Order: sequence, then structure tokens, then C-alpha cells
Amino acid sequence: MRRAALRWTWAVVLCVAAVSGEPPAVPKGFDFPLIQYRLKNGLQVILSEDDSLPVVSVVVAYAAGPVREQPGRSGLAYLMENLMFQGSENVSPMQHINYVQRIGGEFNANTAFDKTYFYESVPSNQLALALWLESDRMASPAITGATVERAKEALISEGRQRRTAEPYMESFFIFDRILYPDFAYGHPLIGTEEDLKRITEEDARAFAGAYYVPNNAVLCISGNFGVSKAKELVAKYFETIPRGGDVPAPPPPGSESPPPARDQVVGDPLTPSPAFHVGYRLGRLQASDADALKIMDILLTHGKSSRLYKRLVKKERIALYLSGGLEERGGLTSFRVFAISPNAIMADLCRKAVAAEIGRLRTTFVPEDELAKAKVLFKGAFLDRLTTSLPRALFLCERHLQGAPLEDLGGEFNRHLLVTPVTIVSLANRLFKPENAYGLDLRTK
Repeated sequence: MRRAALRWTWAVVLCVAAVSGEPPAVPKGFDFPLIQYRLKNGLQVILSEDDSLPVVSVVVAYAAGPVREQPGRSGLAYLMENLMFQGSENVSPMQHINYVQRIGGEFNANTAFDKTYFYESVPSNQLALALWLESDRMASPAITGATVERAKEALISEGRQRRTAEPYMESFFIFDRILYPDFAYGHPLIGTEEDLKRITEEDARAFAGAYYVPNNAVLCISGNFGVSKAKELVAKYFETIPRGGDVPAPPPPGSESPPPARDQVVGDPLTPSPAFHVGYRLGRLQASDADALKIMDILLTHGKSSRLYKRLVKKERIALYLSGGLEERGGLTSFRVFAISPNAIMADLCRKAVAAEIGRLRTTFVPEDELAKAKVLFKGAFLDRLTTSLPRALFLCERHLQGAPLEDLGGEFNRHLLVTPVTIVSLANRLFKPENAYGLDLRTK
């Protein structure tokens, strides 16, 4: 007992020393130029020049996603992402793709619950082309009865194929509704087949007119370009696009629906093995809590050296597959874990093991070497998003849409590195309470 007390005392001394010491120096990777300004039509512009490679990336992100949909019209945001490739005033259907591929560029799009990204990475001398393509579909997307019907058919077919190929997908949608019971935050991003069939040309036009407008978007250019020329091209292609109406903030989570049942069981004979979801509704976090929570997340779920993977998959072999991590929707944060087990008995053991590992964070200090390793993983992941043009542009757009200051990236980085074992114990006891936990068991019968 005396040795245990001494270990506790020294752990506290080390943690207090880490908090009171000088912040670590910000490593190379944060010293890139950053210019921000706004056009008269409300479009936010971010420029980040980097001449290390002859490539430039253009990202246009709209604050539009499933959170903007209404009941009975789920899947509209995902449909709109598809429609943006169906042509515009000066570009024929699917020709956006051909323009980018012919010059050796890459492109893609992605819809999250509250935002949609469109992006290209092209040779640096093709910046004008990328800006013209994005401005043309922002100003005049080809929304007609024919394009809407084609997009609906494609998405309905995709949804059927995914549900067949991914037998556990439906359980994720169910668990989303448990953690986020409001329709705006908990319904499937891909929508339901019934809702997709209901969407009309007028629905798509109204959605685009409300949310795919300059004053609800951010444009980021990152990579090898000249600032003065880039500003000239941005003005040429985007400044004449009319401003849309004022875009109200979506309703906050928790304003529509009562909390769901804490534990639910779903039987699905099509799933090959039993599985479960466990989640904690953590609420709205202070900045310092969010910093520590990211480190805790790495300790528990990131990679094959994480605590849950080592125990459930490698050591006890009670899980065939494991995933999890933090998620934030509308300012509310959750932590979730999904695991597939060989049989129902092992699934029960697996879920108990997850609870035990989270309980261990509440009662035992994380060893300094394990915490240091987690910080190294955090540093690598954070800096990877800043070192090349496309990840950086996506990251800067995401930060802007979150309302986070772009000038404080170095300070935010350092705050994560100041997390201590004491911080993690305190946070785990405050947030990972039994009353915050929810579960969904998926049985094969």
C-alpha cells in the first residue's frame, strides 16, 4: 500500500509539473501563410500558398447536409451532391469529371451531416479551370426533372447494393437515432428509399436555392499559386454569383425528441455474426475537455496498439472486428464503439470488456509512456492534415464551418500535448457515467 501511495504521489507531481511547464514548441507544419477575406456576396475565401509541389487544390464547402432536411425528404442533401455532377450552364452532364481527368487532376465530393465538400487537385497552371468549374455549378446547377430522376435512381440502387453488401449498416442508422433522437441529427445520410422517391424537382431547386449559395459556403485554395492572381480569378468567377437569402442555424440537438430507451436489442437473421454498439452521450464540451477527450479516444480506439483493440481482438479474441471514436453533431459530442463477435456469449463478454476499459480510465492513471505514445499519434494525424495541399484545404474549410479560429492552430495543437493523466481521470469520471451510456445489441436470430 505504501508503494502504491508513492506511485500515486509521483504521478501527481509529474502531471502538475507538465501543466505548469512551458508549452512545447510548435513544430514545423504551422508556418504556412494564411489569407482570409469575404466577397460582397458573402463567400468566405481562404488562401494558403505552398510552392513545395506544382499542385493546387480547390475546395468549396457548403454548410448543407442532412441536418437541413425535413421529415419525408431524407436523402435530399446526398441527392444534391450527385446533382452537382449532372451539369451546369456551361458544362454538360458528367463533363466536370472529364475536364479534371484530362489534365491529370483528381476530384471528389463528400457529404457529412452538416456540410458538403466538392474538391479538385490539379496542376498549378490549371487553377483557373478548377475555379471556373466550381463557380459554374454554384451559379447554375442543372436541376431538371430528368437530372433529378436520374440521380434518384442512382441513389436508390446504391442504397440497395450497400444494404446487401454491408449487413450491419442498418444497425448504425438505428444507433444514430439512439444517440441523436432528433430527426435533423439522427436520420440516415443516404435517406430512405421511400423518401428519395418522394423528392421532386421543386424540392431540389428549393434546397439548392436555400443552401448552395455563396453566403453559405467557403472556398479554400491551397498549394502552388500566386496570391494576386488567385484573388483576381476568384473575383472573376465568383463575385458575380448572387447572394442567397439569410441562412438560419439549424435547431440545436435535443429540442425535438425525448431520450430513447437506454438499451435495445435488434434481431437480424441476415447478419453473419452477433454485434453490438455502445455509446456515451457526452453533451457540449469546453475546449479543454475536447482536447483531453481526443487523447483519450486515441488511447481507447486508434489502431492496433489501442487499449480496446489489444484486449478485445488480440488478447481475449472475443471480437472479430472493432471500430469506434468520437463524433460531434450540432455541438453535442458522443463516443461510440462497434464490435462484431463470433457468438452471442462472446458479444456479451466483449461489451463488458469495453465497459471495464472505460472504467479503468476512471480509476487508474494512464502510464506516462502510454500517454506519450498517444500524443505522438495525435501529432502525426494533426500534422498530416496540414502538410499537403488537399488535406490542408479540407481541414481549413472544416474549421471555418465549425466556427473555429484558423489563426490558433498552433495553440490548439499545444493544448492537446498538455493533457495529463490527472486530466484524463477527471474527465472520465465527469463524462463517462453509467447514465450517459447507451447500447444496441444486434442478434442473428
